[in-house]
Amino acid sequence: MFKSLKQSARLLALATVAACSFLTFTSSATAAGLMRPTGDSGPGLEIRDHLVSVVIENGYAITTVDQVFANPSATDLEATYHFPVPERGAVSEFTTWIDGQAVIGEVFKKDEARQIYEEEKSAGREVGLAEKNRHYNFEIRVAPVRANQDIRVRLVYMQPVKVDHGIGRYVYPLEDGETDDAANSFWTSDSTVKGQFAFDLKLRSSYPVAATRLPAHPQAVIQQLNSQEWQVSLANQTALSGSLQTPNASSNDDELIALTTTQSTLLPGNDGLGSINSAIQGNPSVVTLDKDIVFYWRLDENAPPAIDVITHKTAGASKGTFMMAITPGDDLEVIQGGRDWVFVLDQSGSMQSKYTTLAEGISKALGQLTADDRFRIFGFNNSAREITNGWQTVSQSNVGHWSNKVRSTSTGGGTNLYAGTEIGLKALDSDRTSAIILITDGEANVGTTEKKMFLKLMKRFDVRLFTAIMGNGSNRPLLEGMAKVSNGFAINVSNQDDIVGKLMEFSSKATHKALHNIKLDINGVQTSNITPQVMPSLYRGEQLIVMGHYSQGGVVNLELSAEISGQKKQYTTSFELPAVAETNPEIERLWAYASIQDMQDMADYLGDESEYRSSMTELAVNYGLVTDHTSMVVLREEQFAARGIERKNRDRRQVEQQAAQQRVVNTVTNTRVDAHQPAFSGNRATYNKPSSSGGGSMAWFMFLISFIALYLKRSQ
Repeated sequence: MFKSLKQSARLLALATVAACSFLTFTSSATAAGLMRPTGDSGPGLEIRDHLVSVVIENGYAITTVDQVFANPSATDLEATYHFPVPERGAVSEFTTWIDGQAVIGEVFKKDEARQIYEEEKSAGREVGLAEKNRHYNFEIRVAPVRANQDIRVRLVYMQPVKVDHGIGRYVYPLEDGETDDAANSFWTSDSTVKGQFAFDLKLRSSYPVAATRLPAHPQAVIQQLNSQEWQVSLANQTALSGSLQTPNASSNDDELIALTTTQSTLLPGNDGLGSINSAIQGNPSVVTLDKDIVFYWRLDENAPPAIDVITHKTAGASKGTFMMAITPGDDLEVIQGGRDWVFVLDQSGSMQSKYTTLAEGISKALGQLTADDRFRIFGFNNSAREITNGWQTVSQSNVGHWSNKVRSTSTGGGTNLYAGTEIGLKALDSDRTSAIILITDGEANVGTTEKKMFLKLMKRFDVRLFTAIMGNGSNRPLLEGMAKVSNGFAINVSNQDDIVGKLMEFSSKATHKALHNIKLDINGVQTSNITPQVMPSLYRGEQLIVMGHYSQGGVVNLELSAEISGQKKQYTTSFELPAVAETNPEIERLWAYASIQDMQDMADYLGDESEYRSSMTELAVNYGLVTDHTSMVVLREEQFAARGIERKNRDRRQVEQQAAQQRVVNTVTNTRVDAHQPAFSGNRATYNKPSSSGGGSMAWFMFLISFIALYLKRSQ
């Protein structure tokens, strides 16, 4: 898209930062939990136990959540449970225990699944339903929960896990962003766990891990097994009283393993196990599911840039599946020069309680700019308008005047995100290097709200969108889509993230050149169904994840070509794809989910998914995935048989569980394939090797630091 370095620098960054309501935990935030209609004062269900097991290995994570719902009343009830959508998380198993036996669900078209559920519920038979509510949450329903009895359910989801700047990140999402206004007005949530809570994570890394961190949960027990294997445990006092049993994520039956905390080491400053949620007062056994669990791991600084590949291909199969992680070396230079700064502020009614902090953050930001910089400030709610009067030079008087103007502006109305984005884009001066800071949660509810219109807006401007998506309620698909069509990037941020670290990651990408117009040529072995179909730009520290099918084993010749500021670059290597590989069957589902996302992106851009809906639905049904168009249903085994339903997902899960059990007893797999012929030179990009990025970039970084620090201070 850019024809010269000058043009590339001219429109460097469109930085999107989410509304400050997502920067810290507040007691009023909703969370994962059991739902009941607002105003319902009848007997309610309880979350008796919430047990989580996570395994991170070979570039993806498998999360298993076992819950027990209790019905203390004398009436049979229906359980409805919501939890936030994990980043690129694909639900692959929904199980309920019927007559003491685990029954795994099957996937159907969404309307067909709901019809089956209602029919079985009306007949008084045990039934469960797992479905997705857009980008807001996943919802599971179970009926009936018998009077004065418990019911156990299990949910399993998997997701790719990237390493960025040598740092891996996993989030177990619990905090709800509260952006689904219709649902929030209808439902209330009970997120309290009355019995056992436990979170058990196992990390198995192909490369040595130097350190781990849970910034919001310093009470976590962390055990280093060796340089490549770590274990993390969290539990409440009820769980630690001696009776805790937490499900094994790789088990295909009802086998349970005890969570152990022996021979574990605490992070510096830890005071042992106790309350999982620091907001709970007086009862360390009670847990509220309103705080994301964020886990970081940092690779050894000598970890090389590399190409890592895992595969799955059964004996005699006509095709196999591969998942490739491409991690370039640190050869992207810093972009030099000052900038114009455009601030676009959400002034809708939802910002009322945070706007004072936002205004002080803007004041701090303006104070960090250099004398060579200029700035403009815009606001939007139902409409958009300029607060400043054209471009302003950076001086003490200008900074003071316009800071006071921002403080005196009132909030109210809806969120016309389109108008705010458009006015910011149109303010750019083509003769100056520019950056735009847009502060919103990305949930458009006034004016233009269709995703395709936002994508077309981005296409109208020769600009890259850099977006920091904060909070589980943000419209992640919208903001990620805007970043993708502009060849920019999106960073997802949890309230419980190490914010300074995330901002370092953001700043490193925004201030360095990037690999654009990436093309991947794979020769020697026939490949097909590659995803993503259109390769994104690759920024400093990032990994490119590519998945696809291959026809047979053999030697692959790989060439990655790209442009850096218009200059062509080429990276090559060769490696072998195996004729048989049965260690990682889960990547078949990951490929299917990524392919569905590719098709959804195209449908969103066209504004019409009719051409793609059939293919997306067919893939989801065949590979057992809960999506926008499919849901998973659990029936009594005899009802599966009576309805003539093939047990494809149950059989697939058994294969995956057996493979997971085998991986656990084996040593950690080295997945690097280019060691003999390295595709990249030098080292991986890390935070330990910073480069000077110029006054304007540092001012932008200091703005974000100051803004968040102010908000955290006010929230204490």
